[in-house]
Amino acid sequence: MGLFERFLTVWVGLGILAGVALGLWLPGLFQAIAAFELAHVNLVVAVFIWVMIYPMMIQIDLAAVKDVGKRPRGLVLTLVINWLVKPFTMAALAVLFFQYVFAPWVDPQSASEYIAGMILLGVAPCTAMVFVWSQLTKGDPNYTLVQVSVNDLIMVFAFAPIAAFLLGVTDVTVPWQTLLLSTVLYVVLPLVAGVLTRKAWMARGGAQRLAQGVAALKPWSVVGLIATVVLLFGFQ
Repeated sequence: MGLFERFLTVWVGLGILAGVALGLWLPGLFQAIAAFELAHVNLVVAVFIWVMIYPMMIQIDLAAVKDVGKRPRGLVLTLVINWLVKPFTMAALAVLFFQYVFAPWVDPQSASEYIAGMILLGVAPCTAMVFVWSQLTKGDPNYTLVQVSVNDLIMVFAFAPIAAFLLGVTDVTVPWQTLLLSTVLYVVLPLVAGVLTRKAWMARGGAQRLAQGVAALKPWSVVGLIATVVLLFGFQ
């Protein structure tokens, strides 16, 4: 593991502090950036998220999906937790804390926004960092690849319906246009681009060319992550 992976918490913390400081120092700049949005999706943030996850998407081997039946127990457990437990648990916790526990200190409008944010966070599985966690625990990288590939395919079809259902149950207005646009921007397009890039690199130089390309793009993934954190907290 490189320096960034070992101290990920530190870098994210510094990004948060930098975002808050810059937001206070240059509020006009962040207001201008915030104006670049489509269906409540900020396009500048979308670009940085693309930069962050594109190298991860290149590592996804859709051909590995054919091996899902060989060792189904771990995959089934992952899918159940990701799609049947985590989204609903997060929604329940959001309602519990922001409608009851924190109700005396949070106004209803802000509480509704926090609940919506926690629901969206709970529905979206974090596939990009799974490779890092697998390496930390000395897991099977090939099996990790299978799990990530299957989860990404499911996310294309399941994210928007589950998010819309939970947002509706908690009386939050369902922004269908935003949900669908986010799914296309943050999942479908990066996944398609990653698959096509992987296919092109494998055709030109095999696994060695793929490894070289991923290594070359890895620093940009770091830049995308930190820039996204800085922007999000600068907007606050």
